[in-house]
Amino acid sequence: MIVGSIKENLSLEKRVSITPETTKNIINLGLKVIIENNYATHIGITDNEYKNVGAEIKNSSKEVLSNCDLLTKVNCPSDEEILNLKDQTILIGMLNPSKNQNKISDIIKKNIKVFSLELLPRISRAQSMDVLSSQSNLAGYRSVIESIYEFEKAIPMMMTAAGTVPAAKVLVIGAGVAGLQAIATAKRLGAIVSATDVRAASKEQVESLGGKFLTVEQSENLETKGGYAKEASDDFKKKQAEMMKDALKKNDIVICTALIPGKSAPRILSEELVKLMRAGSVIYDLAAEQGGNSAFSEVGKINVVNGIKVIGVNNLMNRLPLTASSLYAKNLFSFIRNLFSKEKNFFNINLEDEIIEKTLIKEAK
Repeated sequence: MIVGSIKENLSLEKRVSITPETTKNIINLGLKVIIENNYATHIGITDNEYKNVGAEIKNSSKEVLSNCDLLTKVNCPSDEEILNLKDQTILIGMLNPSKNQNKISDIIKKNIKVFSLELLPRISRAQSMDVLSSQSNLAGYRSVIESIYEFEKAIPMMMTAAGTVPAAKVLVIGAGVAGLQAIATAKRLGAIVSATDVRAASKEQVESLGGKFLTVEQSENLETKGGYAKEASDDFKKKQAEMMKDALKKNDIVICTALIPGKSAPRILSEELVKLMRAGSVIYDLAAEQGGNSAFSEVGKINVVNGIKVIGVNNLMNRLPLTASSLYAKNLFSFIRNLFSKEKNFFNINLEDEIIEKTLIKEAK
């Protein structure tokens, strides 16, 4: 059985789905690995590094697509790649099924089994495969680094002969995986950090990292069974906006990470609220590609409003593709290991396995 992988569209995506480390692990399962030539040279990994652990290098993506039994991708294949995929191949990646309905429908028509890793259930057995968590961790870290770059003051408190420099204040909106990493990173760099989340259970996590938890009184349960945030009521949103008025006046950097699975990002910062911040402040909107948590947020742009920089993030993982690829490839290998039966030498699509059942796309939605 052959596992294959091809280059992504490098103008949009720099990550790869197989590294030399995971190539070796896949081969140790009893599988073969083939990749397109110059597969990862753009992130500093040579073809020889893959060859040295047993991978076979093909001259074109078409050769890989027509020979592999399982194809790994970061993103959904292009129309041309779909045409070149042989029937009954297995496809695994972060395929964004809600956005790529037509493409996935075309793939399924070729009798290709399609697994989208964003659909993994939140169970302990799936943790090593959790691509959203691994990539969100990096996003939370990077959001702080880039916010600090745009903020034109020092972050930690400094005591000098010329006087004391006060510590910058950072507010994190959303205390999921990205938000918690942002809190931890900002604290390590010396900022005074506060955070808010609609889920009451987040309080303990925020405080364990040294952050101050901001919330409003609530009677409604805003957490799903899977641990994700739910959309809040209008009454809650009004209370939240009042709380934000005071918080925004005091903070220098706001990092927005709030998302609701399957929906547009909640708009938390209105135009009025944004304008309450001091000139020179920074709003870094990690949710921009899903609609944005902040007014004035546009994907891939920095908009300056009353001296406040509002940054709409685009393709953040492209700014640390080597680390992102390493984590993603490990997640993907864990999924392949769960799918492959070494004893019977075939990919066992067992729908009684919750991981397989939840990630397999039966039809385009």
